[in-house]
Amino acid sequence: MTKLAIKGLILGCLFSLLTACDNATHTPPRPLLTIEGKTMGTFYSVKISGELTEDKAQLQQEIDRLLEQANDEISTYREHSTLSRFNQYRGTDPQPISNGMADIILAAQRIGRATDEAMNITVGPLVNLWGFGPQKQPVTIPSQQQIDLAKQKVGLSHLKLLSDSRGEWIQKDLPDLYVDLSTLGEGYGADVLAQLMARKGITNYLVSVGGAISSRGVNSEGKPWRVAIQKPTDQENAMQAAVDLQGYSISTSGSYRNYFEQDGKRYSHVIDPTTGRPITHQLVSVTVIAPTALEADGWDTGLMVLGTEKALKLAEQQGLAVYLITRTDKGFSAIMTPQFKSFLITQ
Repeated sequence: MTKLAIKGLILGCLFSLLTACDNATHTPPRPLLTIEGKTMGTFYSVKISGELTEDKAQLQQEIDRLLEQANDEISTYREHSTLSRFNQYRGTDPQPISNGMADIILAAQRIGRATDEAMNITVGPLVNLWGFGPQKQPVTIPSQQQIDLAKQKVGLSHLKLLSDSRGEWIQKDLPDLYVDLSTLGEGYGADVLAQLMARKGITNYLVSVGGAISSRGVNSEGKPWRVAIQKPTDQENAMQAAVDLQGYSISTSGSYRNYFEQDGKRYSHVIDPTTGRPITHQLVSVTVIAPTALEADGWDTGLMVLGTEKALKLAEQQGLAVYLITRTDKGFSAIMTPQFKSFLITQ
């Protein structure tokens, strides 16, 4: 299962459960339209509260077209996507990209710097080395020499974002630099859907791509959209907490479902670019609420790599709304920043 699909399980599968519960409480005063489909190795969902003036089938076609376009830009699983072509290119000349792709890279660079590159879109060689990339290599434990060689190809300083009168460009100074935007793909997709809703004048909606969710307005009960954070267990639909999004976006990153075991040791899919190895700390889930899904999606990954203490300290310094779940000897414990408390419904 891909990283995108994993994140979808952590958060995305629960928001429909909560909105269904809200709607069951009273007779809905307004219609609730739901459109669902597949994208980016996971699922998307669009919920619109209120009357829709255009045809549902036409709206879904437009949604699918936009998400397909996003895939054609940033997917590493598609050989001919813009990003795949950039990764395959063995030169160092600037390559043209879309404005949307430039927005992703700009956010990645900013969050990467803030997290000391814990969130690092050039970590692909290490991800692939550990068998979590698109190649799905056989699961073997890499040697330190292999890790050190892969680390030489990792670093945000090797990637530049350029802009001129002709458009947006990216440039690498290592011919075999490998860029992977999957850590922000769901957030980008959710924002694409939110922007579509805004262009159409739709003011009450909840859209998601995997575990990245964006909202505006109210649900069919006239209340803020409610979303659940899942407990870090194998049991699906087990709720840890719930939040009122209040027009914000949310994303959760978890380390507890995508892993492999060898010789009795568990190896997470979350790779620390500093060590070149899977994380070993006890932080298992990070939820971030932010103005955009792209922002939330970028921060949750970087904070997950850092571990509980460093993540909490950085989140407080940055003024982020963050909810952390840590594994303890007695089970799990949760801690949040002050900014998150205003969204919380239950604990």
